[in-house]
Amino acid sequence: MSGRTSERIKHASETAGMTQRELARETGISQATLSRVFAGQRTATMPEIILIARATGVTVGRLTGLSQVEDRAWFAARSTGDDSMGGMKAELLSFLELSAYLDDQAI
Repeated sequence: MSGRTSERIKHASETAGMTQRELARETGISQATLSRVFAGQRTATMPEIILIARATGVTVGRLTGLSQVEDRAWFAARSTGDDSMGGMKAELLSFLELSAYLDDQAI
């Protein structure tokens, strides 16, 4: 995992509207550890990434940058009402990643 992973973790937390303290409470990871991860001073372990993904509602693939679904997806949508394009894109990617995972598992 790289410094980009730290950036993605920080972004996921901000997008979820979670402070480091809230993320620490939800994941059981100490706030001091999260602070070092956010600053890029420490690499998050895979178990920590899984906990962060669950707490923020982001897939592990998105946090690690290993998701190939986002690279293959084209978006042709428009925002209506109070929905943001970023929110709609995130929802669509979650469904596409789940679909790809189920395909990989032959489910």
